[in-house]
Amino acid sequence: MSLLRLSLALLAVSAFAADQKLNTLLQKVEERYNGARTLQVQFVEQYTPPGSVRRSESGTLQLRKPGKMRWDYFQPRGKLFISDGKYLWIYTPSDNRAEKMKFKESEDMRAPLAFLLGKLHFDKEFRDLQGRPDGIDTRVTAQPKNDSLPYSAVEFVVSPFGQIREVKVTGFDHSIYDFTFESEKMDPPLDAKLFQFQLPPGAVLEETGQ
Repeated sequence: MSLLRLSLALLAVSAFAADQKLNTLLQKVEERYNGARTLQVQFVEQYTPPGSVRRSESGTLQLRKPGKMRWDYFQPRGKLFISDGKYLWIYTPSDNRAEKMKFKESEDMRAPLAFLLGKLHFDKEFRDLQGRPDGIDTRVTAQPKNDSLPYSAVEFVVSPFGQIREVKVTGFDHSIYDFTFESEKMDPPLDAKLFQFQLPPGAVLEETGQ
């Protein structure tokens, strides 16, 4: 066998082994989150608008099957993002205003994170999945299969045990949302009422796409 053929064969074996390793890791991620009914994590959210400076916010994210989400912000304090799986509400305390919209019609980058619980299937949702070492973790890059979604690329940082530590979402307008997660709790008791939005006293409600 020539040196060139040997090199190509070794590259093919190496690529196959890397694909198998990534597939095994992604299967761990799916089993971890699809098997849970509720999830709670602390998050740091960094948003970089096109051509502008990065903004950082933080708080607690709670998820409950099917499709329910609640983002309680510590910074800025009082900000809320709630979804009952059908509608979502965004409340901004600085102007005491809430916005309501249909979940499926939202272009908010937080909405796709509902797939973390119960509906996580990488092969169905994404294409061009690739992984590379990120310290002891693995950084997985992918593109959505559905071209109608408001983002063009996504990255996951995954621990060797299948825990998602970071999700980075790039929008078609080149905006970037980077979510870092820690203090993960699997299946904590979360009352369904947590995912029902209550309009604060005196707040203005705006409904879009109803």
